[in-house]
Amino acid sequence: MTKEIKYAAAFEELQQIVADIEDGEITVDELSIKVKRASGLIKVCKSKLTSTEEDINEILKELESEG
Repeated sequence: MTKEIKYAAAFEELQQIVADIEDGEITVDELSIKVKRASGLIKVCKSKLTSTEEDINEILKELESEG
């Protein structure tokens, strides 16, 4: 069972990965791992943003139909 990561935690981890890469003090092996992890985190963030946008649009439609 995998624990669902929150958007803020995923974004914070992405920022740390970018900082690590910019520092340039990681090995090629570590770089590969960090890039793979960043890719997964970006997918999580994108999914959560899309889901939130859909929720907001649904709420706005409901508000418009009530008015």
